[in-house]
Amino acid sequence: MRKKLVAMLCSVTIAAMAVTGCGTGAKNSTAKKNANGAVEVDFWFSGGKTAVNVLQDTVDAFNKSQKKYHINTVTQADYDETYEKLQAGIAGKNAPDMALLDTDKSRNLSEKNLVADINEYVEADDEFDKDDYIEVFYEQGVDADGKLFALPAYGTTQVLYYNKQIFADAGIDPTTIKTWQDLEAAAEKITTDDGSVIGWEPMWGYANLVDAALSNGASLISEDGETCLINSPEWVDVWESFRQWIHDDQIMKVHSGGQGWEYWYTTIDDVLQNKAGGYTGSSGDQADLDFSIVGAIEQPGFGDNPSAPTADALQLVMLEGSSDEEKQGVYEFMKYFTTPENQAKWSMATGYVAVRESTQEVPDFKAYTDENPHALVPLQQSMHGTSALVDPTGGKILDALKIAADQVELENVPAQEALDAAQETAQEALDAL
Repeated sequence: MRKKLVAMLCSVTIAAMAVTGCGTGAKNSTAKKNANGAVEVDFWFSGGKTAVNVLQDTVDAFNKSQKKYHINTVTQADYDETYEKLQAGIAGKNAPDMALLDTDKSRNLSEKNLVADINEYVEADDEFDKDDYIEVFYEQGVDADGKLFALPAYGTTQVLYYNKQIFADAGIDPTTIKTWQDLEAAAEKITTDDGSVIGWEPMWGYANLVDAALSNGASLISEDGETCLINSPEWVDVWESFRQWIHDDQIMKVHSGGQGWEYWYTTIDDVLQNKAGGYTGSSGDQADLDFSIVGAIEQPGFGDNPSAPTADALQLVMLEGSSDEEKQGVYEFMKYFTTPENQAKWSMATGYVAVRESTQEVPDFKAYTDENPHALVPLQQSMHGTSALVDPTGGKILDALKIAADQVELENVPAQEALDAAQETAQEALDAL
């Protein structure tokens, strides 16, 4: 409750600043410099334990590669905490110069004119190659007016990780999993009578449920933008299936709660310790997995519909309140982090999806994926994935879905009931625009 209250108060303050034009969270009109004369750039980010370490290594390499800028880093427990603290920092004129955010959070800040338009920097850079950025990721940082409010740092998509031995013992060929109904049958076959082995573990939260709904032809809102569709049959059929699999059939299980990413690693451990047939998890999990134990396949379609899970971009934003020199330092790091060579290092170390097409031509990356074909599964899925959903209400529709997902996954509330309530809340927010 306290965290929600803080976030709400920060949002009100930020909205007031955006309307009145009385500030953009600026800290100083001039850049701060360290003892060596380098412009100091503050960077806030979060991520899993491996990703945080690799990102810090990249920052350290950037700092050593030149003397004009020095990146200072601060990490948070997760993406939501980064955003909460960022809002507080903006309101208190103590914001960083750069942050790593989900697409919806970047877009929310952009709509309040709190992040800079990066077009100014890329247009002045003869070396910038827009066409080399994978379209599904790059376009998530461009608004309807063409403002480039964020650059993609890396992509992520949820794939299926299965326990090789458990599948083999059950006589299940993972390449035959073409629909969620196929996975249901596999989970039923794997689950033991005493519950010591569960068939499948979806990752806690609404993301898996949304992905499966998109793979059933679902849409967030109508084409005319007037009607929220989250209680349509395409949504309800999928979410009710998951409720039944988890609560009625007990062939699936969801871990929840804990500190930070605790629930995530508990889920992974179940699969690695032969307690579950598999789980639905991030491409970024690949760095923490033992692929002598697990394999990876793409998410399937639902029923007769093709697979269409989200392919999200994690984005780097430049805060509007920073000085010109600090903004230039932010851009230089954005450019450095997204070189094909650094994207190759990042993807190999973390499992996240590279955002540059030419990454596949980097010799080390090509050799790595030839030897580790599972590393290409997220990239292949992203090519036919759905862009991160755009919530025109500034997050109210997605917040309603998060509540509904917990009701379905954790509380055994029928999907129709949970999604009807979510739709009512979401429609009110949509009508208020």
